[in-house]
Amino acid sequence: RVRQFADEPKAGAPDIWTQLTELGITGLVVPEAHGGSGLGMLDAALVSQCLGAHVTPAPYMTTCVLAPLALMRAGSDAQCARWLPSIAAGSTRFGLAISEHTGAREGAGVVATDGTLDGLALFVLDADADAYLVADQARAVFIVERDAPGVFFEPLVSIDRTRVIGELRLEHAAGDPLDGSGDGALLGTLTDHARVMLAADTIGAAQHMLDAAVEYAGQREQFGRVIASFQAVKHLCADMAASLEPCHAMLWYAAHALDTSADDAHLYACHLKAHVAETGTQVARTATEVHGGVGFTDLLGLHYWFKRIGLNRQLLGSPERAREDAARAQGWA
Repeated sequence: RVRQFADEPKAGAPDIWTQLTELGITGLVVPEAHGGSGLGMLDAALVSQCLGAHVTPAPYMTTCVLAPLALMRAGSDAQCARWLPSIAAGSTRFGLAISEHTGAREGAGVVATDGTLDGLALFVLDADADAYLVADQARAVFIVERDAPGVFFEPLVSIDRTRVIGELRLEHAAGDPLDGSGDGALLGTLTDHARVMLAADTIGAAQHMLDAAVEYAGQREQFGRVIASFQAVKHLCADMAASLEPCHAMLWYAAHALDTSADDAHLYACHLKAHVAETGTQVARTATEVHGGVGFTDLLGLHYWFKRIGLNRQLLGSPERAREDAARAQGWA
C-alpha cells in the first residue's frame, strides 16, 4: 500500500485516513468537549512511533497533534469551535509551514501586513492539506485556508515518497491569527512537539529496520549456514539494538515532559531530536548492510524506511541545529 502511494501521491490515501479516523486517532489529543479523546503527548508519541514503523502515508503529526495543540494553546473560542470538531472527525487536514524558523533559506519567509500574508514557505509538512499553520517572520502563527485567494501550493519531490512535502506561496492571502501566538511562544512549543513526534516516527522506522535485519539474517544462508551465525553479523545487530533501546526511554520522558514539565520540555525535545536522528541514521545504514545487495533494491522496499529516517533527520532542524538550540537554552551559546 505504501508503494502504491509513493507511485501515485496525487491519489492520496483516503482509505488509510478513514481507518485512522475510525480508530479515533484523529481526535486523540482533541478535548472531549470537541469530540476527541483528550489524551496526552505521550499517547500521541506512541502512535507516531507505530505509524513510523509502517511508514504510514498520513498527515498524523500536523493534523492530529500540532493543529489541536495550536488551537488549544492560542486559539479563540470561535477558532476552537470551528476547527477542533472537524479535526476529530477527520474531515479537515492541516499542514505545517514553520521550517524557515529552524533553517533559514534565501528568498523564503512570510510577512504579515494588516491581516494579509505575503511570502514563500518551503518544506511545508503534510502539504496536501485543507488548511495550514503558517508562521510569519515575527514568529506569530496564522491559519491559512488552502482555497483562499492568493494561496498557491506546489508539491516538492523529496527522498521520502511516503509523505507530501511542498512549498506555499502567499500573495496578499488572508490569515486568521491565533491571538495567543504573538509573543512567539507558540511557535517554540510547536517546534518542540514536532521534534518529539518526528523522533518517535524515526524510532518506529528504525525498530522496523532492525527487526527486518534480524529476520533476514536468520533466513539468509551463506556457505551452508545462516548468516545470523556469523560473529560479524551478530555484532552488527547487537550494536543496532544497543543504540536504539535507550531511545525509547528518552522518547517517553521527552513526550511526558511536554505535558508535565515546562522547564524540561524544550531541552529534552532538542536532545531527543538530535540523538535519535543520528541513531536512526546509523541503524538504517547498518540494517541495509546486513541485507547485503538486496537491501538496496526497490523490490525489497527497505528504502522507504531508510529515506523516511533520512528526511526526519533534517526536518525542523538537523542534529547540529537541535544541539545549538539546546546550548542556547542553557546559556552556553
